[in-house]
Amino acid sequence: MGEHWVGFIGSLHVHWDTLITMWIAMAFVIILSFVLTRNLNIKPDKTQTIAESILRFFTGSLAGVKNGEKHVPLIASLFLFILFANLMGQLPLKLIRLQQGELASPTNDINMTAAMAVIVLFYYLYHGFKEKGIHAIWHGFSVSGIIMFFVELLEMITRPLSLAIRLFANILAGEILVMVMVSICAIALPIPFMLFEIFVAFLQAFVFMMLTIAYVSSAVSEEQ
Repeated sequence: MGEHWVGFIGSLHVHWDTLITMWIAMAFVIILSFVLTRNLNIKPDKTQTIAESILRFFTGSLAGVKNGEKHVPLIASLFLFILFANLMGQLPLKLIRLQQGELASPTNDINMTAAMAVIVLFYYLYHGFKEKGIHAIWHGFSVSGIIMFFVELLEMITRPLSLAIRLFANILAGEILVMVMVSICAIALPIPFMLFEIFVAFLQAFVFMMLTIAYVSSAVSEEQ
């Protein structure tokens, strides 16, 4: 449990199992988006109604953010990808025998969650500097301004770190728990835990999304 299929691309050390499941989750999101939006009409059918309901969920989540509509692509992509990536951990992928390691949720790899956290970091920093310039992190030469500068620097480290570790730890712990229950009794005992982990998959995707929204909102807010 937790062993990766390690390989190399040139001198780059990679986890092939995570890359495979990551691309599966990405492909699923892309195909789903295409299916839901391929025939848009003024009078929506059932498929378009579902797509518009999903979009309203994301736009509503960004209602309090300045120019929130332009952040919908990132927020929606993060939520949907993380959700499907988390749910992959409940599929019987471990029945597929690999040379090394096992196929599991890509979000049980700290490298995957850290990469998404870094994307969020650069995203809200970019928009923060775009809106406020240097004032996004610099508040003047006063004592309070210098203190706030170091607080901002500390947040740049702790925010992505907390995003990465929270998602990684919850998904990995859930998969370990289900595997332990399966080893004890593979018939009925694991089912309640698997259902709970489906709830956790939604919850962790939602938490990651809402924290990203909070970070973007604080970066683009008009307060100095």
